[in-house]
Amino acid sequence: MDQFWAAPTVTRTLTALTFLQSVLVHGGILSGYYVLFLRHLVFKSIPDLWRLFSPFMITGPGLSLIIDLYFMFTYGSRLETVSPRFSPPGDFFTYLIFVAFTITVTAGCLLNSVTFTSALILAFVYTYSQDNRGKKASFFIVEIPVEFLPWAMLTLTLVISGWPTALSDGMGIVAAHLYDFLTRIYPTFGGGKNYLVTPAFVRRFFAAHTPRRDARAFGTAFYATNQAQNSSGGWTSSFQSPWNRRGPGRRLGGG
Repeated sequence: MDQFWAAPTVTRTLTALTFLQSVLVHGGILSGYYVLFLRHLVFKSIPDLWRLFSPFMITGPGLSLIIDLYFMFTYGSRLETVSPRFSPPGDFFTYLIFVAFTITVTAGCLLNSVTFTSALILAFVYTYSQDNRGKKASFFIVEIPVEFLPWAMLTLTLVISGWPTALSDGMGIVAAHLYDFLTRIYPTFGGGKNYLVTPAFVRRFFAAHTPRRDARAFGTAFYATNQAQNSSGGWTSSFQSPWNRRGPGRRLGGG
């Protein structure tokens, strides 16, 4: 539990909601019908808006519950905390929203898929593999180049579940690659501009609720989000001159 609460905010919340919803569905407490992406129920006069989110938080039954949660938590945490592209506050959340939107359009609207959890996990794995090119990764008992990891997972899905499922899950790779192209490849090598920037209000929210981390040789140091405010006299201190922070002036000899 200590490791879970020490995990980054977005990944921790996503994993917890996925665990809760999956347990409710597979335990027979909640009907799986209410968590699926069904276009005719989303695009109607009074839409079931929760179906835009619930398909990303449902795993398979049995052992799939453990495996899916493990991959989601592991690679989501690594991206949110270690990846240099998500170091500014709120950037990983923006990435998550963009990838989820792309998966919904491609896998949901074009391929008629009803669940997107595996596609989202593959998006995490693909982005992680691009950030760690040249390294090795464990795929069960085999060591492979990390660049091949998402494709190995997709091949396993193809063997076990067939090409329709593999095609749907592959939209996670498409979504992650599209994000990589728009934010890194095109601006860096094509001379274009990155339009997928995190909104200012999202940055402010995550900056206020995410403790600052400093990686050190002996561990990670965490700093409270209001440290600067407490040490400088509150949020108005930046508008005060040095004289404003001195005590009330009194004339010599006065009372």
